[in-house]
Amino acid sequence: MNEPQAQQHATLRGEITRVVFENEDGSFAVIRVREPGSREYAVCGPVAGVVAGQEIEVEGVWEQHAEFGRQLRAGQFRIILPSTPEGLKRYLSSGVIPGIGPKTAALIVDHFGAKTLSMLDAGEAQLKAIPGIGPKKAEAIARVWRESAARRDSYIFLQGLGITPAFCARLFKRYGEAAPQMVKTNPYRLAEEVDGIGFLKADEIAKSLGIPRDSIPRLTAAAVHSLNGMIANGDVCCPFETLVTATAELADEPPERARLGIEAAVERRLLRIMDGEIYTPRLARAETELPTLVARLAMSEDFAGKKLRPVAGSRLTLNAEQKLAVERVNASALSIITGGPGVGKTTVVGEIVRRAQKANLKIALAAPTGRAAKRLSESTGVAAQTLHRLLQYDPATNQFNSNADSPLNCDLLIVDEISMLDILLAQALFRAIPPGSSVVLVGDRDQLPSVGPGTVLSSFIESRWFLVTELTQIFRQAENSRIIVNAHRVNHGQMPEKPQMRNGELLDFYWIEQDDPEKALSIIEKLVSDRIPARFGFDPVDDIQILTPMNRGLCGTAAINERIEALLNPQEQRQFKFGERVFKCGDKVMQITNNYDKGVFNGDLGRLARIDVPAKKFSVLFDGPHTVTYHFDEADQITHAYAVTVHKSQGSEFPVVILPFLSQHYMMLQRNLLYTAMTRAKKLLILVGSRRAVQLAVENARLEPRSTLLTRRLLEKRHELLRK
Repeated sequence: MNEPQAQQHATLRGEITRVVFENEDGSFAVIRVREPGSREYAVCGPVAGVVAGQEIEVEGVWEQHAEFGRQLRAGQFRIILPSTPEGLKRYLSSGVIPGIGPKTAALIVDHFGAKTLSMLDAGEAQLKAIPGIGPKKAEAIARVWRESAARRDSYIFLQGLGITPAFCARLFKRYGEAAPQMVKTNPYRLAEEVDGIGFLKADEIAKSLGIPRDSIPRLTAAAVHSLNGMIANGDVCCPFETLVTATAELADEPPERARLGIEAAVERRLLRIMDGEIYTPRLARAETELPTLVARLAMSEDFAGKKLRPVAGSRLTLNAEQKLAVERVNASALSIITGGPGVGKTTVVGEIVRRAQKANLKIALAAPTGRAAKRLSESTGVAAQTLHRLLQYDPATNQFNSNADSPLNCDLLIVDEISMLDILLAQALFRAIPPGSSVVLVGDRDQLPSVGPGTVLSSFIESRWFLVTELTQIFRQAENSRIIVNAHRVNHGQMPEKPQMRNGELLDFYWIEQDDPEKALSIIEKLVSDRIPARFGFDPVDDIQILTPMNRGLCGTAAINERIEALLNPQEQRQFKFGERVFKCGDKVMQITNNYDKGVFNGDLGRLARIDVPAKKFSVLFDGPHTVTYHFDEADQITHAYAVTVHKSQGSEFPVVILPFLSQHYMMLQRNLLYTAMTRAKKLLILVGSRRAVQLAVENARLEPRSTLLTRRLLEKRHELLRK
């Protein structure tokens, strides 16, 4: 092959000499491939699951990587059994046949040469003739080879359909030897039953198999995929005709065919129709069960004896709103305390806890995230947990061990940051609360809604099952904070006030007007590396958090993380690559999934403390502090966190927040997003953005409606019980 040029499409065929790196889910690998009589080339992309010694044919594009040089980025590939003696030895000793190591592989290949594979097919009689391989070992090798032959053929068939080796392994784990037949019969089952394969991938496979585009299985899968897309955006359900339209557009088929797909999904119990709305069965159960669970607690006769008691000699002074919030805990089993920053929600919660302790009540405190739970513990002096840990979530079964049959042991339950509660977690929580308990939900109704489906907080407030106290009076100390004052201004539809600096005094809020993304990013770099540490004494990694409206763009999380990492952690030699991301010792990272086995949760922040390249492991020191060790394959659980989205920051507070807010973020410029971002800052907030972008957000108070009937069902349950 001539010397490849960058961005040149090419096909490379040769022997895999080394697997440099591969991740567990098959999304990325780096391998070395040698063309016959030519040099070795690096290949990267979705080629995981291959082994040294195999021959491979890869189609892709040549590119020049700044760090790793010239490499072929794979688009698609196919595996070919090896043909050279060295390739055969590497292949047989790669682990593809248990029990064959380099020495045995050399004995076999040296004896049979190019006929090695056909001789293995012939069975143990041929193997017994090899000096150094006894009868028992020959029998064992022949048996394993026979057993693996069918699977090898199946792998070749499945890979020919575009299924990566890693996903082939998942298919065999789930379906066994029936995997190829299942794929032939209905590849759309993969979208329902195999993690990582969605409708679009299943559709590609079906096309390869010649399955008609208007087939009912295809339309059924399109309907389920369309509804799941709406759920990912916060909906619990959707009107029937809305799903017809979405399914028809996705499948590129007429609406009447889409209806047939939806009806088939309902018949198979993949979807459910209630009150003219389409649900997944799980969300249908949650929305219908939650009102019954709420009513059970509200109507319990056991509540009357579990009252808070005033603490004698307390010097704490509560205003009228705060007193009302505390008193309502005795008046109702269900209460909600809401309000913005600086209005004393923490003070009220602390007083409720003290009075509960005086009454010898069993107290449980929880919050959706680890950081919020930690903050609740610090403010009350009582240990708080994440909701998942409180409810004893079991990842192996995807179930909560605390439930109606095994309820929580508490008289008083306080849950903070309730705006983050989605309908499924609310269902699990209320299942586990024993009747007679007092439940206090605390949060800010004006923050961003939950990432998961539903509008739980607003539905609870409107349901009239809860006594709701809204705290509005800003305390005198908070009135001196320009962060709090301006957050409230934004929440009331007013522009934040640009601070007037006098005699070089240090303020807690600054607004640097800039709308050019490159200039804004340059300002942020100077703020993080120099101006904030020098002027205020904050640590650039531990104390400063950049929050962005979105991931994409020059002032999105991806670009900012790349620039800030290069600025704050430029020369660290201990590093590893996962996909397109390079992780270095000292990097600031965030956990982005709940991992209960490791005791680390979505939103937890830490520093990458150690990288062990030979063992393919790394360790992260999280706030707490506690250290968690990962395999390189698990790096998809973390992300760089010099910058995170506002949505990811929910439930957290940071000493310093830098907020880029530009016109390029126009898709996300909403009042509740700006308000949420501002309220994450404890000591210093620096807004880097244009007046036009901020004004667009302040004026955009329209909340994206979420399709759910929870409020209606809560009210109907109340009216039903009151009529009895």
